[in-house]
Amino acid sequence: MKKLINDPADVVSEALRGIALAHPDHVRVDHENRIVYRKDAPRSGKVGLISGGGSGHEPMHGGFVGLGMLDAACAGEVFTSPVPDQMMAATKEVDGGAGVLHIVKNYTGDVMNFEMAAELAAAEAGTEVLSVVTDDDVAVQDSLYTAGRRGVGVTVLLEKIVGAAAEEGRPLQEVADLAKKVNDQGRSMGMALTSCTVPAAGKPTFELAENEMEVGIGIHGEPGRQRLPLAPAKDVAALLVDPVLQDLPYQQGDSVIAFVNGMGGTPLIELYVMYNEVRQLLDAAGITVARSLVGNYITSLEMAGCSVTLLKVDDELVRLWDAPVNTPGLRWGA
Repeated sequence: MKKLINDPADVVSEALRGIALAHPDHVRVDHENRIVYRKDAPRSGKVGLISGGGSGHEPMHGGFVGLGMLDAACAGEVFTSPVPDQMMAATKEVDGGAGVLHIVKNYTGDVMNFEMAAELAAAEAGTEVLSVVTDDDVAVQDSLYTAGRRGVGVTVLLEKIVGAAAEEGRPLQEVADLAKKVNDQGRSMGMALTSCTVPAAGKPTFELAENEMEVGIGIHGEPGRQRLPLAPAKDVAALLVDPVLQDLPYQQGDSVIAFVNGMGGTPLIELYVMYNEVRQLLDAAGITVARSLVGNYITSLEMAGCSVTLLKVDDELVRLWDAPVNTPGLRWGA
């Protein structure tokens, strides 16, 4: 195992210290509870937005805390859900009187712990909490971590769009309804060229030969749909895009945000090669790309590979996407 770490047991706490030191203009960090807060949270009269999950997926979620996105993000151990006490503390802290929305990826531990935190916050502080669960991965119905589909790339797009709506001062129920709309209109599919190595484990999560790839992989190294011989980028793009298009289904004339995401170990030049292939497939299907995002935003440590997310959008969703955002991991217009 070759990693730029000290002790595997200290990776998360030391990374959070680094985030606090690197981005004092965006965030403050509660090191005891391992929570990244928007620097000016709570905002009076604004719906508070909280997400979180296991570490190792950076910049998600701590990198998306700030103007136009999240008010707080709870960091669990690598690939491990945060605990209810963390989520409850974050919920109470960001409540500016307008309630709090929990954005939860569909992993069993995350769902259960966020539900407990919402109940505790309501009982102890009277905080009104609503939740939306993202489940956009079309690869598999159930996995090692989930009952139902996994929450992956749509989570990033949802946090941006819903963050803009909350910034406008919209009420909690309206913000939650918008979040559900975004989740319902987005689909994702990923693949891996290599495994990743969890620091505490010290060895790769799974093995892939030099001439193999895993299609439909999860962000924790969960098995995918199939293991196939390594193929050119255009063939890989078709393996990801075709199941996504068929699932919603997307239709000729639809407008989408197209998101090509790196899993952490794939250079940007290859992600742009992939985006070129994805765009050609969408053009051939008669689907308009309203906006695009390319880069490493929801990763799996140093895994090589990528995912494709398509979000069907209308004028309102595009306007909210374009709204100013200023976070460590995503910034424009601010």
